[in-house]
Amino acid sequence: MKYKRILLKLSGESLMGSKQFGIDPIMVKQYAEDIKEIIGLGVEVAIVIGGGNIFRGMDAEENGLDKVQGDYMGMLATVINGMALQSGLEKTGVITRLMTAFEIKEVAEPYIRRRAMRHLEKNRVIIFGAGTGNPYFTTDTAAALRAIEIEADVILKGTRVDGIYTADPEKDPSATKYNHLSFSEALEKRLNIMDLTAFTLCQENKLPIIVFDMNSRGNLSKLIRGEDLGTYVS
Repeated sequence: MKYKRILLKLSGESLMGSKQFGIDPIMVKQYAEDIKEIIGLGVEVAIVIGGGNIFRGMDAEENGLDKVQGDYMGMLATVINGMALQSGLEKTGVITRLMTAFEIKEVAEPYIRRRAMRHLEKNRVIIFGAGTGNPYFTTDTAAALRAIEIEADVILKGTRVDGIYTADPEKDPSATKYNHLSFSEALEKRLNIMDLTAFTLCQENKLPIIVFDMNSRGNLSKLIRGEDLGTYVS
């Protein structure tokens, strides 16, 4: 087994499935089953999920909202997604804890690093909600920060495509895939893997990132078993 402890980064949009908005229960079920499979392999799993299927903080100003207020609304959207994923995981029998960067004690535990580490040691899946708890930071940055704090081996960034390409493969059929990139190459080529703050955190802490297709059933366990999928950034 290649990785013992991972942080899985999912976009909120990935939960929409075939819908135009909100949460598709079919996607929640598929993700829950994929995550349960790697738990069975003995992997310790933490998850950060975005909120773009409900509300994107970066769109706030365009809609006439205060930027800081919009960012907090986006953080709350990630909590809603975290609750949905927690419910899906628990239906499959996986013990899960939702931890938030600010206190919402009726639905989640506050994030405390030592407690998070203990949950992982007891084979509980952790979902980190509410981003970093601060405006002006994305869920990419939250993923990088939490991964470093919990001493994860890798960030697995689940997307709709099977890696990083020279251009958007959904728009440009001639785009070619990178199998491996260094952090400096990715910055030089201006590849939009994560936002710059998150990417720099990973680079400075030597935390590798794998971008892969999460929507293909079984890809997550293939990666954990060491199959060469997606694009490896180190």
